[in-house]
Amino acid sequence: MRAEETPGPAPVADNSRTSESGAGWTCQKPGTFQELLPERVPDFSWRRPRVLWRSRNDVLARLFGDPTDAIRSRCVAALRERGTPATFTVHRPASEFSFVLLGDTGEGDKSQYAVVPPLLHAAADTDFMIIASDVIYPTGDAKEYPDKFFRPYKDYPGPIYAIPGNHDWYDGLRGFLHIFCDLDEDCSPPRWGGALGFLPRLLWRQPGAVDAGVLAEARRTYRGAPGQQAAQPGPYWAIDTPSLRIIGIDSGITGRVDREQGEWLREVSAGPKPKMLITGKPIYVDDDHRPGAIEGGGTVDAIVRDPAHHYVAAIGGDIHNYQHYPVPLDDGRTIHYLVSGGGGAFMHGTHIIPRTRVVEESEFRCYPLRGDSLSRYSRLYGHWLRLPKLFELTPQEATAAIEHRLGIEPGRGYLNPSPSRRARFVAGVLGVPRGRRVRPRFARLPVRKLPQRFRSELADWDTPPFFKNFLRVDVTESELRIRCYAATGCGDHETSPPCEDDVPISLR
Repeated sequence: MRAEETPGPAPVADNSRTSESGAGWTCQKPGTFQELLPERVPDFSWRRPRVLWRSRNDVLARLFGDPTDAIRSRCVAALRERGTPATFTVHRPASEFSFVLLGDTGEGDKSQYAVVPPLLHAAADTDFMIIASDVIYPTGDAKEYPDKFFRPYKDYPGPIYAIPGNHDWYDGLRGFLHIFCDLDEDCSPPRWGGALGFLPRLLWRQPGAVDAGVLAEARRTYRGAPGQQAAQPGPYWAIDTPSLRIIGIDSGITGRVDREQGEWLREVSAGPKPKMLITGKPIYVDDDHRPGAIEGGGTVDAIVRDPAHHYVAAIGGDIHNYQHYPVPLDDGRTIHYLVSGGGGAFMHGTHIIPRTRVVEESEFRCYPLRGDSLSRYSRLYGHWLRLPKLFELTPQEATAAIEHRLGIEPGRGYLNPSPSRRARFVAGVLGVPRGRRVRPRFARLPVRKLPQRFRSELADWDTPPFFKNFLRVDVTESELRIRCYAATGCGDHETSPPCEDDVPISLR
């Protein structure tokens, strides 16, 4: 039997692996994030048809062809025409520095604001912030940046860089490029050809208007201090320091990297300096390998794994939880692949993650724990179906069901782990896979995963525990240290957020 714990320094404070209170199930005092909320919290829910309709470009791109490569090429050409360096690199002189990273932030609701107080306590002294994927939901509109970007992070003192996610692309990346690159260019998609080309031409959601005056006023009001300003060269970029090169890539809507960006990635990846990749789509997620195709051949992961490039970590957003896969390579190196998309949007369940085969289960870590995820979802479905006595599982009951179905030792142990028949039933209904008893040829069938894809979007809530997360990254000349902090929404955890994972990586 395997454990969800990862070897390494034990966190000082209580966390989800030590107690239910550390997971946020029992809040002693309310979170102060409530005081940060605007007078009117945006009416945002993935259960509303109009929200799904505004996100229709994702479906159109997958059915009729993804136009993001062509749009990006036009925008990058416009950036270069105005004098952006060909290397798309920001240079920072300090060899020792820190930054905070969070992904998939901007729904503008309570779960996004719940991340802010613990982030400011744990990372206020960092040098800059990076948002990895989906800055604004649902469609990246420029008009939503005041309430979903400038206002929530008004008290973070450093500059903020970002890489776009698929949702940021639903307006043709126009809002993102205006905010982060100061480019007011409508790089509209090319016209689709073919007999059915009229459908995407008719249905494609066009970018909204950009009111530069309103956005400039929001910047002055909320993030107008000189130290908060950033000069980001493009939708993909590198931050070069003496000890580490941080490379951010734009994976568009479907996750493919265009030819021009792929050539750039190979160029900036060369050399002996240690490197970290940040991408809008994770390379390893839910015990699945998604290497990231590059137009013209090759993959992003092949570049990361190349020993000549000296990558030590790759972090992706898009999936709204935390996962850590320390993958050993044949040459003796270990590359740490992480998912960090729990920065504010609805939570993707971790209870659907199978017993890991990518790495030993004892080396894998996720947040929230699978048992906490199952308990949270069971309570939602019990409430919606008005069957609380049938569906709702306590964290202890859910943890026992996880242990039974996956055949693993849970991250938080209990004295009586035997699950009831009811708990086993609920776990099966809500998508918990079975362990190695599943025959390999049936283990990846979409029948098991497809329903959960939609259950996640529907399962949003506005009360603790939120199970959000952010990363604090500290860099010295000899070590890179990545810590995953929890944002539960409890006032108990705002000044000292629980540390859920601590990953020290040698840079020598």
